[in-house]
Amino acid sequence: MFDINYIAVLVAAIAAFIVGMLWYSPVLFGSQWQKLMGFSEEELKKMKEKSMAPSMIIMMLSQLVMAFVLAHIIDVFGAFELTPALEVGFWLWLGFMATKNLGVVLWLGKSWNLYFLNAMYDLVTLLVMAAILGPWQ
Repeated sequence: MFDINYIAVLVAAIAAFIVGMLWYSPVLFGSQWQKLMGFSEEELKKMKEKSMAPSMIIMMLSQLVMAFVLAHIIDVFGAFELTPALEVGFWLWLGFMATKNLGVVLWLGKSWNLYFLNAMYDLVTLLVMAAILGPWQ
């Protein structure tokens, strides 16, 4: 049996969602991301004109799934203190996210700078989630 704190899962998902909103906003790296993706101001304006609600709902659901799975992994490893939880988050990022996202450079021809921008977002997101889920289990 898994002992999952569902409130912690919800808080971790919300925190990850907020990290994403900040990371890809003009406050942090939104302008740099736009340039690296090759979006013009006009293209970005058209994307913003579309309803973002469905995409935001799907993103929040994906964060919930990620937090739930991470909570299970933390439980399996017994990583209930901050440092072990962060280690779990780091190794999951390195083994799955950092490697999988190489395809953006290798197959889609995007820049290494875009890869690192997105990879660091993934790392920060996992570490924030792990910092919440580990100690709060």
